[in-house]
Amino acid sequence: MAKTIMVVDDSASMRQVLGIALQGAGYDVIQSNDGVDALAKLKGQKVNLIISDVNMPNMDGITFLKAVKQMPAYKFTPVIMLTTVSSEDSKTEGRAAGARAWVCKPFVPQQLVDAVQRLCLP
Repeated sequence: MAKTIMVVDDSASMRQVLGIALQGAGYDVIQSNDGVDALAKLKGQKVNLIISDVNMPNMDGITFLKAVKQMPAYKFTPVIMLTTVSSEDSKTEGRAAGARAWVCKPFVPQQLVDAVQRLCLP
């Protein structure tokens, strides 16, 4: 059974690039356009890993991450922040909220897939 990755990004083209790369590596992908949409889609659904942008409308990635970590079903779900934000303060805030990795855009899709594979061990 394929593992499921949730991609949360307000950019449709970014969601598409990530979807193609992850599906090509054998993952099922759930796409969300912001934190509010992602939380609505998480209701009890099995998700093995989340990749989230930081800067999004309605609910930013750090607020979304904090909300996810409060949900018992997703408390231990690894989260990768994928963003243009590269400040140490933001990275520190992300780690404190529960992010397992911080990847800056632009990125090489295969490097992200490799990171997903390391965090999605059986």
